[in-house]
Amino acid sequence: MSDDPASAGGRLLIWCPDRPGIVAGVSAFLAARGANITASDQHSSDPRDGRFFMRMEFQLAGLERAADEFERAFDDEVAGLFGMRWRIAYPGRRKRVGILVSHEGHCVLELLTRWRRGELDANIVGVIGNHRVLEDDVLAQGVEFAHVPTPRGGREEAERELLGHLAGRCDLVVLARYMQILTGDFLDRLGVPVINIHHSFLPAFPGAAPYRQAHERGVKIIGATAHYVTEELDDGPIIEQDVARVSHRATVADFVRTGADIERAVLARAVRWHLEDRILVHERKTVVFAGE
Repeated sequence: MSDDPASAGGRLLIWCPDRPGIVAGVSAFLAARGANITASDQHSSDPRDGRFFMRMEFQLAGLERAADEFERAFDDEVAGLFGMRWRIAYPGRRKRVGILVSHEGHCVLELLTRWRRGELDANIVGVIGNHRVLEDDVLAQGVEFAHVPTPRGGREEAERELLGHLAGRCDLVVLARYMQILTGDFLDRLGVPVINIHHSFLPAFPGAAPYRQAHERGVKIIGATAHYVTEELDDGPIIEQDVARVSHRATVADFVRTGADIERAVLARAVRWHLEDRILVHERKTVVFAGE
């Protein structure tokens, strides 16, 4: 826990059936405890019989030391009244992040560079690769690297070894162009959110060499999607997407370079928003309070 005044507060996220009085109820609860609300954002899917979503940041000295009492009181006095699902995050408790990689380094190096510049408020516990191609680049950033190969027929053993590195040590796992499919059993045993990045050609251009396939078909827009990982391949809730226009003059190399630029930026935004507790998942969709 941190005594830094800048982190002496919380981020409160709620989602519940929409009805009058929600904002007033939350605000009154915080005001009664001397909290100062510093940011608030909300969304209603429909004012009549819809769902209400809210993210609120507030400052309150000593909150972390009294976290259990605060959470019990909020649950009793506010959440129960409005039928809320909710969670609170404490900025003083930095999230622990593990990163999985394969051959391509543009996404992981973007994350590590932003992390070293202080743009990603997290503790990077390590990078794990199923190849050693990126080991020197990762170690040069002062981050631990582990090699966990996935030979043909060896996925079960590889996942056991991955869990040994990650389970209980991470609050988030990021697939930075990790070219292996994770099983539902692995995700269940890992027990933390996993964020993936992929090109937005799926399912039109599945399999190997998607940018070459797209070039051959003469596409005019290429892009990337960051999403939470579920057992269904590339079917998890979408966090962020972006695109760029390309023309008939672009080569396959241009496609790959442009796609990599989009992938690194989209993944970095998705990870930052998760670390800053800006994302609520409801059913198969996300509500993202992205801020500035």
